Amino acid sequence: MRLMRICKSLVSLSLENPLPHLHETPTLSCLISVLYFSSSKPKKSTSTVTVLDYLINQHQFSPEAALKASSTFTYLRNPEKADSVLSFFKESGFSQTHIEQVVKRMPKVLSARLAVTIKPIIKIFQDSGFARNDIAEIVCGDPWILTRSAGNQIGPSILVLKSILNSNEDIVRVLKSSGWFLNHDLNKTMMPNIEFLKRCEISSSQIVTYLFNFPRFFLLKPESIQAFVKKVDGMGFDRKSKMFLCAIRTVSSMSERNWELKLEFFRSLGFSEKDILDVFRRKPQVFAISERKIKDVTGLLFSARNVDISYIVDHPELLISSVERRLKPRLRVLDTLEKKNVLNRKPCLTTVCRMAEQKFLNKFVLPYSKELAELNEAGGGSYSIGCVQ
Repeated sequence: MRLMRICKSLVSLSLENPLPHLHETPTLSCLISVLYFSSSKPKKSTSTVTVLDYLINQHQFSPEAALKASSTFTYLRNPEKADSVLSFFKESGFSQTHIEQVVKRMPKVLSARLAVTIKPIIKIFQDSGFARNDIAEIVCGDPWILTRSAGNQIGPSILVLKSILNSNEDIVRVLKSSGWFLNHDLNKTMMPNIEFLKRCEISSSQIVTYLFNFPRFFLLKPESIQAFVKKVDGMGFDRKSKMFLCAIRTVSSMSERNWELKLEFFRSLGFSEKDILDVFRRKPQVFAISERKIKDVTGLLFSARNVDISYIVDHPELLISSVERRLKPRLRVLDTLEKKNVLNRKPCLTTVCRMAEQKFLNKFVLPYSKELAELNEAGGGSYSIGCVQ
């Protein structure tokens, strides 16, 4: 903009005050040229290319992936280095989709030092017996693995996981969803936690199951895990119960403030202190459910089936069931069949709610299609096949 203003001023000046000896002075075009080249920024190196053009034209990336990568990494100063990185990925078994995902999520990989960072990490996975496609899937799940130390982080972490899990397939399953495992010193976090939990009489099989489902739990500080166990013990929990580990994890997922708020909420519904402890001992995960859902379930059961708090305390698993997809549709079906007096005996509510979807259909829906026809026509018998366990 400044250059344009200077140029306009020069043009205006030359028109208002024409020079008498034009051949003795620099021409206007010469002045503009001098100003342009003296004020403009130095040109980029001829080897510099835009990431967008490079990925689309040189490596056939999809426009979407190339645009995403170029949004944070605009220029590529060394295309030859990027060529080497992308070629190595292809040689290592990465598909075009894998490569696009890695570059899209971590564009800086195009300028990574191949021999120093990427190759050693891929080699550790290869030497550990991982399949080529599994390596690609793990890296796609967390491309930042490629920024970590092969010898100090990746290698030791894989060895720890191998000592806990039964196979490479299990390790791949964990790392595909939780690649950040490799960013921790598992010998200082996960291993002490697992050893402590085993001393608490928790089986290895249950620990492995929780490792798949709640991996972050095992990366908590060992002193935190020990404090959670102490808290659960203080509530009179039986360590031999299969719910013991579930109770520890549930407590770990809540701050002290949220825990107290949950207790206060149950009290507001009419649960006594003993009721609350009994619910927690039987189904700890109930405490991780939103207050709104608990209120909806208890309200529905109190009104629709005339149950009381003691029934819910004895069967807290009902609080986990989906109101719209399971409880309401099934209760409508049962109410209709009971009113028409076609059932030989009144079924147990908890049995009906726990029953697998297909079994419920076969036992209470399909044999009574005529009896339920009016319900369907009224729009109250629509039955979601979706099942919440």
